[in-house]
Amino acid sequence: MSQPLEIVEYIFQELPLGDLPPVLRVNSHFNAIALRILYRVIPDLPIRRSISCLKSLCAVPSHAALVHSLTIDWTHHRVIGNLFRLLNRALQNLSALRTLSVELSPHDNHLSIAWIFKECSFQLRCFTTSVRCDDALARFLETQPRISELCLRGFQTTSPFILAPEALPRLTSFRAVHAGVPVLSQVLRGRPVEGVSLSLFQEDGFSPLDTLMLSSRPIKRLTIMSLDNTPPNVLLPEVALRIPKLEALHVVVLMAQYTHRVLQDSSPLLARFSGLRYLTFMAGVTSSHDDEQEIAVLWHKACPTLKTIILPKGKVWFERDGKWTCCG
Repeated sequence: MSQPLEIVEYIFQELPLGDLPPVLRVNSHFNAIALRILYRVIPDLPIRRSISCLKSLCAVPSHAALVHSLTIDWTHHRVIGNLFRLLNRALQNLSALRTLSVELSPHDNHLSIAWIFKECSFQLRCFTTSVRCDDALARFLETQPRISELCLRGFQTTSPFILAPEALPRLTSFRAVHAGVPVLSQVLRGRPVEGVSLSLFQEDGFSPLDTLMLSSRPIKRLTIMSLDNTPPNVLLPEVALRIPKLEALHVVVLMAQYTHRVLQDSSPLLARFSGLRYLTFMAGVTSSHDDEQEIAVLWHKACPTLKTIILPKGKVWFERDGKWTCCG
């Protein structure tokens, strides 16, 4: 082979995955390189292809050892026990796995399914799942000390979810969708988390924000999904009260409609943030381009550290030559 293997691998990485199977049959050198690329990242596949892939990973451990990232998305399928057992057997073979995402249907998310992660030897860096938050999931997380990014999309139940204090020592980013205070507290307490995404439900008030102070490091990045009609002049002071040194704040309000005047009147409240650089506020707002420019100017005046602002129209506002302009 005239070209170094590294160059050939780089070239093959630019090929669509559908073009790699013929490459496998060229010679042994091409086969080895193409196999590494083909199995390194396994994306979300249609259910039939997903089953075939899992069977292959069970049957050929040498191929399974090449997998670094696996995505399973069965949100639109109610899965039978045999398929869960197949997934468990495949996961046990993925010794080099670093990124794993397992999304299940709403029906299956209410079941105790975390046993699918039992007896796995991999050490994850990133883990996303919709499996419900219960004791079985907590026990699995305790076997994964290298996770730095965790996303729990599962339901919180009355089942205990208690993590050992020494679990997840490298966790820096945590996202939760349905989790309330009990799960948030267990994950954040004493861990070096700097980035958090959480949901605010009307019945919980602002108590989920209290859990942000449990991290062993100051929270720098916060994303809030608000499912009630709390106005910004109420929400922003609650955030600033707990983490005034926040660097990035992203707020998505799903259940309320605001006028641009409400956002303008919220400007003075941003002065409570001492180092806020990036601010996003997405909600149902009827506003023009000029309205959003005025909001950006007022917000920056109140909080001079702001570098970029994203408002409901989705445009990114930033200062250039002393004037706030936008792109997008």
